[in-house]
Amino acid sequence: MDKILEGLVSSSHPLPLKRVIVRKVVESAEHWLDEAQCEAMFDLTTRLILEGQDPFQRQVGHQVLEAYARYHRPEFESFFNKTFVLGLLQQGYHSLDRKDVAILDYIHNGLKLIMSCPSVLDLFSLLQVEVLRMVCERPEPQLCARLSDLLTDFVQCIPKGKLSITFCQQLVRTIGHFQCVSTQEKELREYVSQVTKVSNLLQNIWKAEPSTLLPSLQEVFASISSTDASFEPSVALASLVQHIPLQMITVLIRSLTTDPNVKDASMTQALCRMIDWLSWPLAQHVDTWVIALLKGLAAVQKFTILIDVTLLKIELVFNRLWFPLVRPGALTVLSHMLLSFQHSPEAFHLIVPHVVNLVHSFKSDGLPSSTTFLVQLTELIHCMMYHYSGFPDLYEPILEAIKDFPKPSEEKIKLILSQSAWTSQSNSLASCLSRLSGKSETGKTGLINLGNTCYMNSVIQALFMATDFRRQVLSLNLNGCNSLMKKLQHLFAFLAHTQREAYAPRIFFEASRPPWFTPRSQQDCSEYLRFLLDRLHEEEKILKVQSSHKLSESLGCSETSLQEVANKAAVLTETPCTSDSEKTLIEKMFGGKLQTHICCLNCRSTSQKVEAFTDLSLAFCPSSSMENLSFQEPASSPSTQDGGLMQASVPGPSKEPGVCNPSTAAFACYSAVNERMVDSPDEFRCSEDTSVPNDSSKMLVNKDVPQKAGGETTSSVTDLLNYFLAPEILTGDNQYYCENCASLQNAEKTMQITEEPEYLILTLLRFSYDQKYHVRRKILDNVSLPLVLELPVKRTTSFSSLSESWSLDVDFTDISENLAKKLKPSGTEEACSPKLVPYLLSSVVVHSGVSSESGHYYSYARNITGTESSYQMCHQPETLTLASSQSHLLGRDSPSAVVEQDLENKEMSKEWFLFNDSRVTFTSFQSVQKITSRFPKDTAYVLLYKKQNSTNGLNGNNSTTGLWVNGDPPLQKELMDAITKDNKLYLQEQELNARARALQAASASCSFRPNGFDDNDPPGSCGPTGGGGGGGFNTVGRLVF
Repeated sequence: MDKILEGLVSSSHPLPLKRVIVRKVVESAEHWLDEAQCEAMFDLTTRLILEGQDPFQRQVGHQVLEAYARYHRPEFESFFNKTFVLGLLQQGYHSLDRKDVAILDYIHNGLKLIMSCPSVLDLFSLLQVEVLRMVCERPEPQLCARLSDLLTDFVQCIPKGKLSITFCQQLVRTIGHFQCVSTQEKELREYVSQVTKVSNLLQNIWKAEPSTLLPSLQEVFASISSTDASFEPSVALASLVQHIPLQMITVLIRSLTTDPNVKDASMTQALCRMIDWLSWPLAQHVDTWVIALLKGLAAVQKFTILIDVTLLKIELVFNRLWFPLVRPGALTVLSHMLLSFQHSPEAFHLIVPHVVNLVHSFKSDGLPSSTTFLVQLTELIHCMMYHYSGFPDLYEPILEAIKDFPKPSEEKIKLILSQSAWTSQSNSLASCLSRLSGKSETGKTGLINLGNTCYMNSVIQALFMATDFRRQVLSLNLNGCNSLMKKLQHLFAFLAHTQREAYAPRIFFEASRPPWFTPRSQQDCSEYLRFLLDRLHEEEKILKVQSSHKLSESLGCSETSLQEVANKAAVLTETPCTSDSEKTLIEKMFGGKLQTHICCLNCRSTSQKVEAFTDLSLAFCPSSSMENLSFQEPASSPSTQDGGLMQASVPGPSKEPGVCNPSTAAFACYSAVNERMVDSPDEFRCSEDTSVPNDSSKMLVNKDVPQKAGGETTSSVTDLLNYFLAPEILTGDNQYYCENCASLQNAEKTMQITEEPEYLILTLLRFSYDQKYHVRRKILDNVSLPLVLELPVKRTTSFSSLSESWSLDVDFTDISENLAKKLKPSGTEEACSPKLVPYLLSSVVVHSGVSSESGHYYSYARNITGTESSYQMCHQPETLTLASSQSHLLGRDSPSAVVEQDLENKEMSKEWFLFNDSRVTFTSFQSVQKITSRFPKDTAYVLLYKKQNSTNGLNGNNSTTGLWVNGDPPLQKELMDAITKDNKLYLQEQELNARARALQAASASCSFRPNGFDDNDPPGSCGPTGGGGGGGFNTVGRLVF
């Protein structure tokens, strides 16, 4: 029969005739044949299957072999034995190579035919060894896929025990060697199908023998982390990711990122290749594992790897967005890479040139899936442009392309950015390491205490949180200038964009420290603030003179030329500014006008003067608790209170007392060299007897107010401001020298604010001189801080400004020296009733301690802009005559109380921050209000209020223009480069620290001090005695830090 079949298949008879004869041969298999005939038939059919010249011959071989093996099973079992199969696998068949897929197919079919025979067990044992040998030889994808088919059908052929681990590892290596050189779709689909079969086999083995999983994954990592330039592992390894249980992410990532044997170069290669896996179609969870590894590396502070990989692969990931099959995973990875790369715009700017084309392409196809994708991409782009707002030339085309898609709110953008930075990643993956020293959850940056510099830190944070002032400073073009304003701009830029938890302002401190301030010693924050603002003001005046005269020298010129410029600037300073363009930035932001009016009660002659101020120093109302306090001053402060009038003199190191000049301009030039005092103007001459002996500064003015009924009650800032503005009778030792009378006379002094500042700075004069014990003491009285403050401003009436202010004729009222009439205002000319200008509390600088020689400063602050809508005037200013007590202008019954209460109810949704040197935490307005009642030695000292319903030059540059994407102006290249460089340095420092800690991980503890603020404890200080709120009630010797 075998001869007939052999002659038939090689004959030239028509194919239909051949099929008929073959059918007869198959039917004859039912008849009895001897063993020799069966073996001859099995040998012929095997030859037809393996060496058939055409598909017909191979088909005939399969049909006849299956028929004869079914009816003659013992004979086929004898034929298909271990020796025969081993020969096929190791030597091939005649001319057929042993690695030909036809041999595996033949063995696969042969196993099916003898499955019920006992000898099959011997074949299983043989194949367990042979399949391991085969995968070690790195078979091609097609052969490996056929082998996977065989092993999937006959799991008994899979190696067992330790060999199963080896088999899986070798199979992973084999997949790593897969390559597909064809670019044709058909071949690509076939290749993907072959890889899928192999990965499915591994999945089945992992499920059957879980012990093989981890070694297999280790082999995967070994393949992709290889630094051998001659070997590039196949992207086909991505097919295995979808079969790894997601529950193993934490364990695996911890193992990889904390393994000291894994070198940086290997980890970089592994991460790059995992990102390449995004190109593999149909693979699931690749993005999940890539992001998990990125987060794991961030958690152990391996920032160098993250930076290198991001810059190397960000464009490839972006390009994957063009392909629908891999787009979701690519977008997820792209979002994480961009949002976490917050120290520099470099990564984002690599993809910026490609964004517009991608957006236009997807907008044009109109598919719902494309629209959904563009909404997600647009949100990502807005976040990045918000974070790096200094490149309008790059972003304008993008803004135009995505203008039709929704823009996320600023709050959402901030939340996304704060949660995505490398330094905000959870460290749970490396619990044995110390906590990351990245930014706190607030997203704000602290200031490192350089040694008793908390007075500067608290002031700088308050100024930084003055949003409009910060934006003006950042928008200045100061290239080529080495001024103090340039250093302030540098400091503000770093506070806004550094990745550090806290920044060390060493350069700014050295440049801004008053000359009479001893380094590393306690100082007064109010004095520092006045000196800083004055320096900035005078410096800008000098620069304007230099610019107008086109001087070639800068501030670093010779002393002679600098003195000439200073003299010219002094002339300009004496000339009042008539327009905003002539004002300095400090005048625009903090400058106000205060008019002092003195009327001689003898001849009724009057004298008045209008002076500038940058802050108002508010004295406490005299009370029974202050009977023994005869002298009052701010500790080490150049500005003291004389009946509510400002002294701008500068005490030298000797702290010699001086007589104040009422309302001397706050912009007087400080000079530590000459230790000069600002002379009193001729209009206001004080009695010679007002000089103060010993170490006191000056005598308190006899400025009394009616005692409050019912004993002591908490004063408010409103009360202190009322007291500051209340009329005063100058009598006794404080008589006024009247030029008309040519003698000392009783007089009435009144003060009016004629021009309100954009930011109102109020200093509470808490440090008093105890004449009995000759020491300075702190007034620990609690002061209520109104969220809304209405400042009475009396502008001069003019026809051009009737809409803003108005005047009212008032009859002159005789004034006696009765104390009850002390607060009764009077006037000799037409005056204007006050316009109530609303202010919102922006920041509070708190002094913690019991005296001016000890303690600690910290500040509360929040963001308020000139366009803040939270304060809406719900009332119109009422017509108030001067006959009414001026103290009621700011009384508790003011309609603003209703608005304030409403704002306090909404305050839980507002963001208040506590700045305590390096620490920045969230807090609430309630904590600000209760700080003194809960911690008696922590008292508000300097307050910053922001005028509402106001506009300034910044408002024209809003986010709609695309120039100031995040509200702040774009940083100049010099600043951005400096920040980027420092951020990279910081990440390297963090990485080095992490590596050092990892060496001690075995014995290190996991304890760390939380970066939070517990309202049950005072904010504390960095003083040597520790503690907070004055260093404990029994601690006196704490220094000011």
